[in-house]
Amino acid sequence: MQIIISNSSDLPIYEQITEQIKSMILKGELKEGDALPSMRTLAKDLKISVITTKRAYEELESSGFIKSYTGKGSFVSPKNVDLIREENLKKIEASLTSAIELANTTGISNQELKEIFNLLLSEI
Repeated sequence: MQIIISNSSDLPIYEQITEQIKSMILKGELKEGDALPSMRTLAKDLKISVITTKRAYEELESSGFIKSYTGKGSFVSPKNVDLIREENLKKIEASLTSAIELANTTGISNQELKEIFNLLLSEI
């Protein structure tokens, strides 16, 4: 499992870790039951505080992506179809919002934007 921390990112380090692990789970790179590195090991590998990795793991557990067991470690939770769908919907909404904002700043009409969208859909 490779996690890359960017010092130039606007996201706090724990969120960068959280987002990258979520992405690996959603893409199937991490599968149900896969063990995550211990908080100490991940902190050592990334050269960050254990408190930061603990916060990332707590976020992942509270959102249902992982399950932690005292003395055993943290593991990828069974896939929750609704959870995965909601995560993907959020990403789609963010991408579409960016496209709409760009269209508005460049003077592209809603009709033109709809035509572009429909054209792209028909190519899939």
